[in-house]
Amino acid sequence: MPLELSAIGTVEASSSVAIRAQITGELTSVNFKEGDDVEQGQVLFTLDRRPLEGALKQAEAALARDQAQLANATAQAERSKELAARGIATREQVDTTSTAAAALEATVGADRAAIENASVQLQYATIKAPISGRTGVLMVHPGNLVRANDPTPLVVINQVAPVQVAFGIPERQLAVLKQHLAQNTLRVEARAQGDREQPAVGRIAFVDNAVDQTTGMIRIKGTFANGDRRLWPGQFVNVVTVLATDPDAIVVPSMAIQTGQQGTYVFIVKDDRTVELRPVVVARTNGLDSIVEKGLKEGETVVTDGQLRLVPGSRISDKTASEGQVAP
Repeated sequence: MPLELSAIGTVEASSSVAIRAQITGELTSVNFKEGDDVEQGQVLFTLDRRPLEGALKQAEAALARDQAQLANATAQAERSKELAARGIATREQVDTTSTAAAALEATVGADRAAIENASVQLQYATIKAPISGRTGVLMVHPGNLVRANDPTPLVVINQVAPVQVAFGIPERQLAVLKQHLAQNTLRVEARAQGDREQPAVGRIAFVDNAVDQTTGMIRIKGTFANGDRRLWPGQFVNVVTVLATDPDAIVVPSMAIQTGQQGTYVFIVKDDRTVELRPVVVARTNGLDSIVEKGLKEGETVVTDGQLRLVPGSRISDKTASEGQVAP
């Protein structure tokens, strides 16, 4: 019998990116349709490049002009040094020409930085997908003016393969989870409501570093390959974490377990068809079955119906009560 933790979880995209423009300009083309799967590096949008290309050419022209002026200033500084060495030019003239050359050299450096910035701005006119995933609702269309870092994204891309399923468990179960997680990788199963196929199988990938003090729950995440796209971001799913498997559990139908003033008990059917009240210790319940830790042995017969009409020593027949076999 498996030792499991059950919870309700929420499917989350393993990565989600809101696409926004980094420059202001007219949107000239959209190269995908809403809901398309896109690959990392695929061109999604293009903006009007003409103003940016003009700014780049202007920066390149300024660099060419200042480089010419720098070459002239450098030559004048060299001539001043030669004349000063011959006693024709003064030290002040040498300093003036050297300062002018140094200033123009700094200007050329600023021009190169302006060209680099203009090149980056021009690259921003082409917006590519930063991740592979599925696109959502398209918020703008060609012809619209988009603004840099607008709060409303152009589109949102969710990575749906793989995905994560987030769920919470009570803090009292944290010690058991950590104990089994330290021994091996824990399997987690997720099934959407109404899905009759086999549950999707993943692995525990994240345990939060703190318990939520308002709810007493700790957040867990499992990672699922989701190659068949059965799990969808935002979907609620039933989550089962398989901690371990007990190969020698004593199992009875949960209907056989009764609760009285002395605790839990079952009615055992003896060989002479009389019943015996037997106290038991229930370790846990799994579906319609209960795992009994103490009080029963394999092969004993327990009563699953009509217990309210029985007292210890009552004689029963197959017509008056249903019987269940204790299974190993």
